[in-house]
Amino acid sequence: MTDLTDLTISDAREGLAAKSFSAVELTEAHLAAIEAANLALNAYVLTTPERAIDMAKASDARIAKGKAGKLEGIPLGIKDLFCTKDVRTTACSHILDGFTPPYESTVTSNLWNAGAVMLGKLNNDEFAMGSPLYMSPEQMRSAKDVDLRTDVWALGAILFELLAGATPFTGNSFPELCASILSAPPRPLRELRPEVPEALEAVVARCLAKEATDRYASVADLAAALMPFAPRRSRPCSTARAAPIS
Repeated sequence: MTDLTDLTISDAREGLAAKSFSAVELTEAHLAAIEAANLALNAYVLTTPERAIDMAKASDARIAKGKAGKLEGIPLGIKDLFCTKDVRTTACSHILDGFTPPYESTVTSNLWNAGAVMLGKLNNDEFAMGSPLYMSPEQMRSAKDVDLRTDVWALGAILFELLAGATPFTGNSFPELCASILSAPPRPLRELRPEVPEALEAVVARCLAKEATDRYASVADLAAALMPFAPRRSRPCSTARAAPIS
């Protein structure tokens, strides 16, 4: 049998319906995987093994009675952003340390009504604020001004970090970082990594232009600009046909 933790949700639903394994067995497999890897991955900020097994047992009972929901017996991790009744929820912030909500979020209520099983609470950025290191200037000013070119900015920041081993903008605090992104030029890439070609430095710099109109119009345009620096195996195949063998 395929490792139960390798199954897609669709495959798991089919296996549960066919009684190839039980919801308890499926849940136990995922709990074991979490226990084995979470210390290194820090994917879960809280696990709920006893609750998970109880929910899985209830799912097995409903499956046996032919009353399975659409997600019956499917084990899921829940982002710590969503309130879960009687289970610690902090939005991954120390501000909410120890908070145990007396109510259930709409999102998780719908999951439990469909028969899903909770494995625990998943890590996330504090209060889901995202990663400011990769936020464009217009994204920081106002979400309503954001278009596809903000993705070009984020990719430029990622490219810079991949090439230089450092981020293009820095700050000792969140306000300092925001001020740098909004008004300061990025650090010179070739000062950090002189071996980077000047033309590639120019591509990254264009991605990080303060004005969206000065960037590549789309990710496709950026991909085309990066193509000369790609390994040959990554480049599109020529459309020219080979001469027939006579």
